[in-house]
Amino acid sequence: MVKSATIPTHVGIIMDGNGRWAKKRLLPRVMGHREGVKTVKKITEFAAKIGIRYLSLFAFSTENWLRPQDEVSTLMDLLDEYIESEVELILSQGIKFVVSGDLGRIRESTRKKLNNLIEISRNNSGMVLNLALNYGGRDELIHAVKLIIDDYSKGLLSKDDIEKKFSLYLYNAEIPDIDLLIRTSGEIRISNFMLWRIAYSELYFTKVLWPDFNEDNFRDAIADYNKRIRRFGKTDEQIIGK
Repeated sequence: MVKSATIPTHVGIIMDGNGRWAKKRLLPRVMGHREGVKTVKKITEFAAKIGIRYLSLFAFSTENWLRPQDEVSTLMDLLDEYIESEVELILSQGIKFVVSGDLGRIRESTRKKLNNLIEISRNNSGMVLNLALNYGGRDELIHAVKLIIDDYSKGLLSKDDIEKKFSLYLYNAEIPDIDLLIRTSGEIRISNFMLWRIAYSELYFTKVLWPDFNEDNFRDAIADYNKRIRRFGKTDEQIIGK
């Protein structure tokens, strides 16, 4: 299916269901998160293989700090392990690693590892892997507005430029809008994820819990994406030429 299908340029995934995966198996939540990290590796490699150019993964939101402190600490430990284990894949596949979000609240040791991975993959020309970390869609927009106000006050931006250039003030401005947004676990909401970039995204919700999400599930999402007519405000007749 994938070979003949139109592959979306940018796929975003809200990775949900780690805790429920563990609860169903009477396991600690940390086991669900650990399995979820394995899925991240598998899906990243698959996405690069089939030709997706940008993959954005919602790893940790600004609201996730409200979770129990021991779970947050465990998630940060797993992030450390993930970074260390991903170096080989990222370098061998030519993946460019970037992060969207405010890293200021991330502990210093982890932040250094993230920045190192960003730096060593900076010139890679393969798929861009964008990890949304301490990220919130509203926070990103507020951050962008503050930068715009600063540039406007310096005379570097006119009022007429704001809408046209707004996306240049987002995290990793070179990343295009999301074509296909996938959310696992059966929840049907976007949870403050990349609000600007999902304006015209095709949304795909699956009941599969993130640790169970596999290549076949990803193929199903792309197959469903290929059934959609992306109108961007136009009519069917304008799009398909009838």
